[in-house]
Amino acid sequence: MTSNNRNFLAYLDEMDLITILLPLSYHQGLSSSFSLTDGLGESRLQTIKKYFIEGYYKYICRFSEEYDFGKQYWIIDEHSGKTDLQIGAVIRTEAFDQKFYYEGHDLGVTYQKDQCLFKLWAPTAVQVKLKLNPPSSPDSEIVKLKRGDKGIWSVIVSRDLEYYQYSYLVQVNQEWREAVDPYVKAVSANGEAGVIVNLKKTDRPKITLPPIESPVDAIIYETHIRDFTIHPNSGVKHKGLYLGAGELNTKGKDAEPTGLSYVKALGVTHIEFLPFHDFAGVDELKPKESYNWGYNPLHFNTPEGSYSTDPTDPYSRIIELKQLIDQVHRAGLRVMMDVVYNHVYIREQSSFEKIIPGYYFRHNDMGMPSNGTGVGNDIASERRMVRKFIVDSVRYWLEEYHIDGFRFDLMGILDIETMNEVKTVCDSISKGGEVLIIGEGWSLNTPLPCNQKANLANQDKLPRIAQFNDQFRDVIKGSTFHLDDKGYALGNEAYHEAAFEAITGSIGFNKRENRLFNEPTQTVNYIECHDNHTLWDKLQVCLKDENIEVKKKYHRLATGLVILSQGIPFLHSGQEFFQTKQGNGNSYRAPDTVNQLDWIRKSENEENVNYLTGLIQIRKEYRCFRYRTAAEIRAKIRQFPLPAPMMGLIYYSEGYDILLVVNPSKKQYSISLPKGKWSLLANQHYADKVPKGSFYEGESVIEPISLHVFVTSSSTSNPAAALASLFLQKDDLTKKGKWR
Repeated sequence: MTSNNRNFLAYLDEMDLITILLPLSYHQGLSSSFSLTDGLGESRLQTIKKYFIEGYYKYICRFSEEYDFGKQYWIIDEHSGKTDLQIGAVIRTEAFDQKFYYEGHDLGVTYQKDQCLFKLWAPTAVQVKLKLNPPSSPDSEIVKLKRGDKGIWSVIVSRDLEYYQYSYLVQVNQEWREAVDPYVKAVSANGEAGVIVNLKKTDRPKITLPPIESPVDAIIYETHIRDFTIHPNSGVKHKGLYLGAGELNTKGKDAEPTGLSYVKALGVTHIEFLPFHDFAGVDELKPKESYNWGYNPLHFNTPEGSYSTDPTDPYSRIIELKQLIDQVHRAGLRVMMDVVYNHVYIREQSSFEKIIPGYYFRHNDMGMPSNGTGVGNDIASERRMVRKFIVDSVRYWLEEYHIDGFRFDLMGILDIETMNEVKTVCDSISKGGEVLIIGEGWSLNTPLPCNQKANLANQDKLPRIAQFNDQFRDVIKGSTFHLDDKGYALGNEAYHEAAFEAITGSIGFNKRENRLFNEPTQTVNYIECHDNHTLWDKLQVCLKDENIEVKKKYHRLATGLVILSQGIPFLHSGQEFFQTKQGNGNSYRAPDTVNQLDWIRKSENEENVNYLTGLIQIRKEYRCFRYRTAAEIRAKIRQFPLPAPMMGLIYYSEGYDILLVVNPSKKQYSISLPKGKWSLLANQHYADKVPKGSFYEGESVIEPISLHVFVTSSSTSNPAAALASLFLQKDDLTKKGKWR
């Protein structure tokens, strides 16, 4: 029976409830009785509710026997009309989740040379078949799977199936659908079919790196595999590919390092690549003809083919991605993976929807798919087998590819329990808890209770996961969405107090009730990322009347505050040399000329690169910029009294004290340093972990649009007393007219 000749409709909406819709065109929508049959026996339904809705009479009926999800049922009305019973909202009930939750870790294909085990979770399917295609052959072989407990369908094929393409044919609601295995680990070009591979052929020993003590020791550098090397002056052989991103000792026309060697010299600890799981938007067979960031996920456990040298070879993308990760590790850096578990590219075409219609996605009160992501679907991570898929996928990338961290796109769509389980699994695999988890905790309109959303408002329920700090972003540079708005680092004194809170970790240093986070390990401090305008492009709007040198000073100051603030610093690739996207605020599919890392621009701004490299070295050398806890920040940082818009912070540490002075104004100031001999680590031109020049005592000039970092080896054991002394100095100097 097909949907074209159904006289009425019937849906299983709960484990014991059926909804029946009779149109007015069918016996005026009236029936005094209904029965349920599987073709062998028949039982009467109890009608418990009936009402009229939009051209239908809607009947809510109860049945007493246990529903067998492996069978096809029909509903018969009093007029002997018959329709198939379709799987409805029952799949979104807790009872369904409990009944069919599968704990095993063997979904997908388990390959051995003499046999392959196929397992698919499809509890609502009536039949499942495996479609096998030998390599280089159009002929298909169909193999039936057997249904087992928990809705698992399985079959063993006893021969070597390496290189075979495969898919599943699934019958649900009287319709057959063909789908790629959701757990597929290798695919054909453009992800059109799964491919069976022997992953042992791709094994590489894990390269051990020195441990990272705390998330705040990380410095993240975000880039896109193609953008990273596609520029003609990148000096890279395999431009735009996995292999190119992993090339070492590459140089530009200036004979200076580019690519991975350049990033290593910059001093960051983690490279975060935009999505490299298999995605739509780029034809893998013609990769140069289109561009995409990669936020169109197709297959979550397979690498994207457009970054490989041969997308038609299922091993190429796997081996070459592993080589890239190894090269990053050999350079002493870690790899973070941008993951997009919050949605799929097209819901109706996804394997999830084809195999278990309606289960993997959230629906609103009207039964329609929700759209908090803005792309037409929201993954229902709170459902047990959806959560399991996400956790299994993260585990797979950790164990198979040796990933070191994950950036969760639109994490606010996902639920708290899922994200905490992800972190628990990561910690169990890394042992030392070194796998870094960060996410976009934006508040999004998805039908999940507010107290369950993995967003900024619930940071206290996600203590081991860091979140992008949009308050830091907008306070330091000005609103991302209003280009005219200037933040503190661009001279806006109105943000003075908020900037102090941001620089001290957004923990509510002065007013705890205003804190954004409980701990500095939870804040990812940034002013620029792949989204929206680059900082340089924003400056062209909000500082349009300033000359280029002034713009560079403001840019340097804002980026410097990212590096020296409490929390986890995050840099967008090219930010260190004033990267521009020519004013494009959403370049997700713009050409390479817009998105590429411009290595010539890097050469032209080498001075700024060196300066920010020096600030990174200061952060890494002086632990006071990386305090681990809010308690430590409150105990060891004091505000150094300076007239606004200037800002001063004193950091008290074992063996040394640090003074950070920020001047975002276009005026020069003279300040009186605290008592003692101070050395200069950074000013408007110089930045290095090694102090420059002679000692500073008494007054010091603070240049316009700059930050200064002073260090003294005479550590103060009593910060409170020292601060009181500073205020006395200020009062005395003010009376003498020297505080200006």
